[in-house]
Amino acid sequence: MTERNDRAESTEAGTKKVSASKTEKRKTPATTSSTSKAGTRKAGASGSAARKAKGQGAGARPVPAARNAVAAGAARASGERRRRSGTPLLSALEPVELSVARREVQLAKLAMPEQPKSGPDRSSSAGSGDAPSTATPDTPKRKRPPRKAIRERREQRARERALHPVPSLPEPLEEVAPATESAERHTEPAAEHSGGAAGIASGLQSRAERLVGAVLESAEFSSEVRPGPAELVELAVNVLRAAATAAGVPAEDVERQVAETLAYVRRRLTGDYTVDEFGFDEEYTVHVHLPLLRPLYKSWFRVEVKGIENIPSEGGALVVANHSGTVAMDSLMTQVAVHDEHPNKRHLRMLGADLVFQLPFIGAIARRSGTTLAANTDAERLLADGHLVGVWPEGFKGVGKPFSERYKLQRFGRGGFVSAALRAGVPIVPCSIVGAEEIYPMIGNLPTVARLLGLPYVPITPTFPWLGPLGAIPLPSKWLIEFGAPIDTTALGREAADDPMLVFDLTDQVRETIQQTLYSLLMQRRSVFI
Repeated sequence: MTERNDRAESTEAGTKKVSASKTEKRKTPATTSSTSKAGTRKAGASGSAARKAKGQGAGARPVPAARNAVAAGAARASGERRRRSGTPLLSALEPVELSVARREVQLAKLAMPEQPKSGPDRSSSAGSGDAPSTATPDTPKRKRPPRKAIRERREQRARERALHPVPSLPEPLEEVAPATESAERHTEPAAEHSGGAAGIASGLQSRAERLVGAVLESAEFSSEVRPGPAELVELAVNVLRAAATAAGVPAEDVERQVAETLAYVRRRLTGDYTVDEFGFDEEYTVHVHLPLLRPLYKSWFRVEVKGIENIPSEGGALVVANHSGTVAMDSLMTQVAVHDEHPNKRHLRMLGADLVFQLPFIGAIARRSGTTLAANTDAERLLADGHLVGVWPEGFKGVGKPFSERYKLQRFGRGGFVSAALRAGVPIVPCSIVGAEEIYPMIGNLPTVARLLGLPYVPITPTFPWLGPLGAIPLPSKWLIEFGAPIDTTALGREAADDPMLVFDLTDQVRETIQQTLYSLLMQRRSVFI
């Protein structure tokens, strides 16, 4: 009996093993003998696992742990997406609280004393914090501020401004002050939200209005009439008069200068000014060009002028001067000296090189301020018309000479200026300029760069190009300008202009006069900068 039971159990175990191996073979087909052996081992293991599961519970099928983790993560992600889709990024109540508070502050400031104030209730409800932090579709919409009242108040203030102009601004402020104070008392929580910005703005506005009122009262304007152009001009003159008194300048000079400037602006706007055939604009030269050069003339170079009486009071004359300084500042200073120092305020019509008029900006200014192309025909026409003409015969040879050759005159060309003076029958006034050589001491030159740029030279000075733009500032040397005795040409006659030897002798005479005067001025000057 016992043997039968053992046989039955062994048969049953063998059947189970065969069925487990067949099931495993269906899941993983074997291709080689080694694979079949591995499958047999796996089948045994799976059979033992099945037996354990069978022993634990009612034939439940096992689930891998990785699949459980993926399912749990997907569930959490879907719940997070649903939660985020139903929750707004910002709470809907916070911007409503701030906007309502600010609107209530503005409404309370604009409201009249007799108007009912609904601001405290709304501000208190906004600051109570009882409302939920999230907005839902069932949340009731808040009542908007009364725009009609604001619009009516604005219209009323516009009517008040029409009746009471700018000088009477403090009166409306006194009327609005009680309403503003009461509104500030009722809206203290809202003011806390705004951070006191409204109070700062109102304080600045009141200070500005008091300042404007004080200025207008000092000008003695009428409070019933809005200030017009005449009153504004009077205010400007009063301010300038006060500034001139503080600076020690006579008030009459300030008023005269202001009147001349305003008249110049009016003529410019109306087109009531004249320009001659050479492009000279006298009003521009007097009111713009010369005033810009006077600070250099008086304060920077401190120019001293001698022999201004040698320039004729009227009629044509030719002023011949030496040229130096790397930049042609000597011609500009001579122009200022002739106009400011001469009793008749004469204008010096200068003759310039072709390069001056080829420059886009400088050429237009030079033409407008009286400079003309250096040609014998133009010089003769100007001299014949009675103008005072200035010429610098050295040209770029004198301006661009090195500092080691300072105050040594270069060749005066072929004497074309002498021929023009002889044909026009005008005197020649030699002019000597000391001080221009030191404003830009030229210690070197860049000829290759000059040829590339189309310039006669590119200077190297102690400050340029080492200091960059600061190197363009001239050194404050002391200047001396002396006009010599005029050389009469009327006795020679117009036919003398066709005699080359006579023209050469007269040119050499003018050159020697200027050179000797330069030596004399250098002896008189105490130092370069004093």
